Amino acid sequence: MASVRERQTSKAAGWSRRTGAFSLVLLLTVLVGHRYDLVETQVFLWVLGIVALLAALALLFAGFAFSSLWNFGSRGGRDLSVGALLALLVLVPYAVGAYWAAIYPPLRDISTDIDDPPVLDVSGRTKEMNVLAPATPGEQRLQSDSYPLVTARSYDLPFETVLQAAETVLDRRDWDLTAPYPDASGQTQVTMNAVARDPILSMPADIAIRVTNDGDTVLVDMRSASRYGRYDLGDNAARITEFLAELDQEVAGQVGTTAAE
Repeated sequence: MASVRERQTSKAAGWSRRTGAFSLVLLLTVLVGHRYDLVETQVFLWVLGIVALLAALALLFAGFAFSSLWNFGSRGGRDLSVGALLALLVLVPYAVGAYWAAIYPPLRDISTDIDDPPVLDVSGRTKEMNVLAPATPGEQRLQSDSYPLVTARSYDLPFETVLQAAETVLDRRDWDLTAPYPDASGQTQVTMNAVARDPILSMPADIAIRVTNDGDTVLVDMRSASRYGRYDLGDNAARITEFLAELDQEVAGQVGTTAAE
């Protein structure tokens, strides 16, 4: 009687499932930990790299398992499918980030005033963070071409009215002020500083909002600079344009309220 060889279970399939599951759990854990300041940003970035390697390893195990199933009829199709699916799920954000890095300019410090940007509060910066340096002519041209909507605001209103509107909009943001609002009495220029975080990875950026009374009009300039990373993936420009658009609405509302009174 001919003997029937028992089908072997692919070990690679099991490792694919375990590695894929671990990479997903690690990704979710470090994202939550970083958002709630339980994980430092540098550690967070290193762990993100480890997660990507684990997901790639899970795909590699799935490839080995599939080869074993195809050539030798081994068991483990469900495990390799789960492992490959989890790995691809983990790698999707990395693919999106790579796409954004390809379409957005390599900038990390954006300002409405390229020649004389508002001064940032650097007291919270360390040597591991991005170095703040004046924008090169090439970076200035790149910002102007890429983000034409990043422009200063000019209002024909009292200095105190515009300053109050800026503080009101800033209070609505979930940003951390680095210092209390300065006393504007007798001042013609006030700069407010804060630290903001992007909504996805919670990466920090330093913010400066400068309100200047030049005698005829009141100018509002804003600057946003990422603390980490070579690219900001458009985060700083989006933050500035959204803030200033809301400031326009707030100023219009305050003017309308004053006129009604």
